[in-house]
Amino acid sequence: MKILIVDDDALIRLALHKLLTDCGWQVITATNGEEAYDLMQGDKAARLVIIDWVMPGMSGIELCRKLRDSEKTTRTHIIMLTGHCTTEDMVTGLDAGADDFISKPFNIKELQARIRAAERLIGLQDELLMQASLDELTRVLNRSGIHDAMNRAIVHATQEHKPISIVLADVDRFKQVNDTYGHPVGDAVLRVVAYRLAARLRPCDKIGRYGGEEFLIILPCCNPHDAMDVSERIRAYVASEPILTSAGALSATVSLGVAGGYAHRVSIEGLIGKADKALYRAKRAGRNRVEGPSSPSSSKRRAFNSQVRT
Repeated sequence: MKILIVDDDALIRLALHKLLTDCGWQVITATNGEEAYDLMQGDKAARLVIIDWVMPGMSGIELCRKLRDSEKTTRTHIIMLTGHCTTEDMVTGLDAGADDFISKPFNIKELQARIRAAERLIGLQDELLMQASLDELTRVLNRSGIHDAMNRAIVHATQEHKPISIVLADVDRFKQVNDTYGHPVGDAVLRVVAYRLAARLRPCDKIGRYGGEEFLIILPCCNPHDAMDVSERIRAYVASEPILTSAGALSATVSLGVAGGYAHRVSIEGLIGKADKALYRAKRAGRNRVEGPSSPSSSKRRAFNSQVRT
């Protein structure tokens, strides 16, 4: 876990840095509230912040309020390091958003114990958040979770000037499976398809259930050409062997639409729109295939009909 120490006193910063580093935590420091706030707006911000109450410029209380007002740091665990130990002071700190207090001069063992307790709490919060973002049936990200992942991926790709691609994958003729064999069998097919889609991705890639039988895949640092190759491997793996269900072995295939580019030139809506059109082309061309960006002339000749996505 990464910890940020915010204190204008160099001796306290050095002492805490050595103490916490020796305990195995990753530690960074800031000399004032303004510097600390800037550090916490990065992609690799600390999960726990130890803030001195009294500092020149932005006080610890002001920094605490500002962190709580920022969307990026609403879940950051904040410990106030202070000589203000009255009930009124503690109420002020808690109202500002602090999670805990350590009084000066601090006891080393108490500080370590409070950080360990904070680490357990952060772990539980992360687990709850992860569970809330998963689709119950397929155990990939749900629609909200994949949208959040998409937002983060776009921001990171923009900052790093890297390409990003997305893939929309739709299970072919899935309605027929439900109508013929029933929803429990359809659910079994979806679970296996989701597993096979995810099995051919990198650890940095993300996949989520975007609709009933439609999945959205995010491929960071991947241009559309490479995304086409990835999608073809996914398509082949899904279709490689039948899925065993209570109704017997059933064949399943997916159609995939690919879109991508450099993040500063695209938007989430634009990428999804292009991938959606490519997916329609894959459906119209016979299903069980991959389609990518089309030329303006060819796209004008094609008519897209929602009835083909079944």
